[in-house]
Amino acid sequence: MRGAGFQVEARNVRDDSLTAVRRASGVPDVLESCHTAQVAGYVIEGHVPAEAIRRLLRERPADVAGLAVPGMPAGSPGMGTSGQGDGHYDVLAFGRDGRTRVYERH
Repeated sequence: MRGAGFQVEARNVRDDSLTAVRRASGVPDVLESCHTAQVAGYVIEGHVPAEAIRRLLRERPADVAGLAVPGMPAGSPGMGTSGQGDGHYDVLAFGRDGRTRVYERH
């Protein structure tokens, strides 16, 4: 994210603290991943591409609490392809009501 021009403040936290942040931010259990970030009132879960975050910040959809890339799919930022999966994955938008939709396909 730093390489994409974002200012980053990273912290290592205990799993239970991270779970509390996810719950408070409205991340549905099925969308949980390895990293959680907060940016401009939105939550970013997992290996979400910088361009999807930039789009979110441009559009500022009122019905979206955040973006997620569940798991760690091959082809997502930082994951390479390494022969696992086809390198295609979806960025999902989720609302505080738990509803999800495909925000971008990669």
